[in-house]
Amino acid sequence: MTFTQAVTVLSPRHSTPLDYGVVDTQIGRGINSGIRGERPSRVTVYAEVDDLQAYLDKAARLDGTVMMPVTEIPGVVTMTLFSDPDSNITGLLKSAAPRA
Repeated sequence: MTFTQAVTVLSPRHSTPLDYGVVDTQIGRGINSGIRGERPSRVTVYAEVDDLQAYLDKAARLDGTVMMPVTEIPGVVTMTLFSDPDSNITGLLKSAAPRA
């Protein structure tokens, strides 16, 4: 059992050859989480925003580094990743269309 499993209800569904377990967050939207067994470990924080490119451009203006440009995974999510000047990684997810 990992530390994350012991503290939360999150439990990896499966592992890949890269030692990456996919975690179903059970919220029905956005992107599920993952746990990887690498060391040193890191945490990536994700936020849902309305305009991915605008936020990515702002991060770059503030000396952030684009880790992954705006990328669409059809039927799953549109997202981007950047790191701040201290190498902390943040992921941004595109907001869903407003519900009618």
